[in-house]
Amino acid sequence: MSKVVTMIPVRMASTRLPNKPLLDVNGKSILQRVYENVKACVPGDIIIAAGDQVLVDEANKFGATAILTDPKLPSGTDRIAAALNEIDPDGSKYDIVVDFQGDGLNVDPKINLDLIKMVEETDCDIATCGMLFKSEKDVNDPSMVKICMGLREGENQGRCLYFTRAPAPFIRNPEKCKNHDYYHHIGIYVFKASSLKKIVSLPVGVLEEKESLEQLRALENGMTIRAKVVDNMKLIDEAPADINTPEEYQEALKWIK
Repeated sequence: MSKVVTMIPVRMASTRLPNKPLLDVNGKSILQRVYENVKACVPGDIIIAAGDQVLVDEANKFGATAILTDPKLPSGTDRIAAALNEIDPDGSKYDIVVDFQGDGLNVDPKINLDLIKMVEETDCDIATCGMLFKSEKDVNDPSMVKICMGLREGENQGRCLYFTRAPAPFIRNPEKCKNHDYYHHIGIYVFKASSLKKIVSLPVGVLEEKESLEQLRALENGMTIRAKVVDNMKLIDEAPADINTPEEYQEALKWIK
């Protein structure tokens, strides 16, 4: 059985919603709610990879283990890799690392169980997930990232060939093509521990820089990413999946008790 650790990367810096991780949602901070959701269903250890001492202090209040990381790290991936190196420097303790975002208080952590299984069964470097796009407008929105993968009828997971902000794949002959589906990438990741350490050691990729998509660094360097198509990623359908704006925070207060 694989040795799994879930890392929750979190930092205070947020231009749209100051002090976001510590905001109170009906009696508990966002960080505490995320931690408790993960603890309820994902096996193995849970570590909060914090970019600020105040977040370590908050984690200690509700009994979580937190590692203080450099606040200047450029991404959540770098943050969890730094925390992993702190607790498992020689790579002997953990096989798989779950990356669960610190603002995803309404994201269902059970999704990660299928992604852990995917890494175990296929030996891919990274497992992630996506959802079917429901509107053409969203497909054309560059803020909504598309996964290019060749799924046949009845398949719900496959190898990711590319990630892009452009509408892709282009369907040349729609009358001959049975599957017109587009897949929206959901930024949930499960890594082989060795693959996580590798990806943060690599230079920024050419395509990564053009698209501003970190996962392209892995593909450019021959690493394998697989994705599962999921129907729903929320614990409560009415509430936002994660909190990025004051409006989403107010909406969360209505539904998350």
